[in-house]
Amino acid sequence: MKAILKSVSRSFYLTIRFLPRPLREPISLAYLLARATDTIADTAEIPAATRLTTLQLLARVLAGEEDFAAVAEPLRDFAAHQRNASERRLIENLPRCVHQLAKMKPADRADIREVLATIVRGQELDVQRFGDTIAVVSLRTAGDLDEYTYLVAGCVGEFWTKLGFRHLDPFASRLPNEMAALGIEYGKGLQLVNVLRDSGADRRAGRSYLPEEELAAAPGAEVFSRWLAKAEKQIGAGITYCSALTNWRMRFATALPALIGARTIALLRESGNESRLQKIKVAREEVRRILAAGLLASASPIALRALFQRLGARRDSSG
Repeated sequence: MKAILKSVSRSFYLTIRFLPRPLREPISLAYLLARATDTIADTAEIPAATRLTTLQLLARVLAGEEDFAAVAEPLRDFAAHQRNASERRLIENLPRCVHQLAKMKPADRADIREVLATIVRGQELDVQRFGDTIAVVSLRTAGDLDEYTYLVAGCVGEFWTKLGFRHLDPFASRLPNEMAALGIEYGKGLQLVNVLRDSGADRRAGRSYLPEEELAAAPGAEVFSRWLAKAEKQIGAGITYCSALTNWRMRFATALPALIGARTIALLRESGNESRLQKIKVAREEVRRILAAGLLASASPIALRALFQRLGARRDSSG
């Protein structure tokens, strides 16, 4: 499972090693299963109706309501359509992942199943809305976008928090309900950054996550800027979350997406309209520098906040 995890997400694999040992297996397994369902939802070569049916069937397998044999045949077709060898390998190894889920401790297994059910609901909505589009289709309201970011990422903040309080004592200096609320905002903010970063490519693919009602009432750049400010606020909640964690290893692993997210937001802001024409991404060398700086800063919540603020600051052309 480690080899599969490393191949589908090098950055996540790097940070997973810093998690306290009791959290590594359930979080890794949940990530792999969610990545697999996402791959199924995104396999554009297969008709949307087939993707939706397969997602729903796999969701029942993951919930323990169906045997894996029920979904084995369609998954072979999905594996064959993967251009990325790592994604193909992940789909081919889903039986092992499902078997591993069945062997998990009951509480961890229940939490993994709950978060996966929520994520798959968001992926199903995605396929239903954008599955076989010809013209550009947009989400209708701000509420639709908020719901989407919760379903596919905000729920992960809840999941992370449940596992943390169960396996680590003490986990945080704040109460569980406060941490869960911050974790939800954090996850939603990370997904919102993805939405904004990929907005140009998504539109060329026939979908737009920015609300149609807002785009009808204001220029696209203004709508984009407003949601970018919201993403920054939500990721700021993530830094508050991380600062409350008592274990520095947990703090580093949890904070890294926020640090990269802060730099991505700064790049999106600096690029202006260009960000909606081309994909903005933090360079690999800069990610390595953020990793090193984050590792040092995670020893202190004050240092972590300062690093977050520096990464999110606008830089001049010489910086």
